[in-house]
Amino acid sequence: MELKPLDPKGRLYLIPTRLGDDVPLEVLPISIKKVLEQVNHYIVENEKPARRFIKKVSPSKSQGSLIINTVNKYTDIAEIPTYLEPCLNGLSVGLLSDAGCPGIADPGAEIVKLAHEKGIQVTPLVGPSSILLAMMSSGMNGQCFSFNGYLPIDKNERKSAIKTLERISLEKQQAQIFIETPYRNDKMLTDLTTILHDSTRLCIACDITLTTEYIATKNIAQWKNESIELHKKPAIFIIQRDF
Repeated sequence: MELKPLDPKGRLYLIPTRLGDDVPLEVLPISIKKVLEQVNHYIVENEKPARRFIKKVSPSKSQGSLIINTVNKYTDIAEIPTYLEPCLNGLSVGLLSDAGCPGIADPGAEIVKLAHEKGIQVTPLVGPSSILLAMMSSGMNGQCFSFNGYLPIDKNERKSAIKTLERISLEKQQAQIFIETPYRNDKMLTDLTTILHDSTRLCIACDITLTTEYIATKNIAQWKNESIELHKKPAIFIIQRDF
């Protein structure tokens, strides 16, 4: 039976998931298992991965008890407000991303915004964020950094964006973080080594928390002499120009 909180409204739990197919409780705290065992209503990016994750963390939980709504590019925007109705009726809801933390580079941010508008308590749980883990391990400016999402696909627009990020990095001494669709990672690395100044530092962090994890920071001149395979691997790119 799902537990009802003392507050007449349920909570929206932001539940981090694994960054890959590793053992859940090696990278996730036990608090996530406890919440999954109590909550039956979920808002997820994709249903199948969400069900697999819940089953992996809490094998004894009945899959038939789960009520799952999806938020992705196929979702009817008009339906989204109804996903939080259980909270208004005293039942908590879990928000799950496909990987990492909900609301960070993730469509779940719209759900969190709506929860605040409805006066629903938002409770973030501890878990892995590839963006923060990459930043932690980059050796770049953790006091001042910016996440820029995906860069443009158009060749000229991308070149301009890369040059702009490098200029901002130099002017503000600010690390610039961005991501790419995994199958375009190799092209991204080629663009970065072609466009950026030789002294600019670049951190590449891929497969974070997995056995295949690779994290390295070098200047562009050094990267030009490296040969690495990033194709289809989830990766974070961070640049910083110091002089």
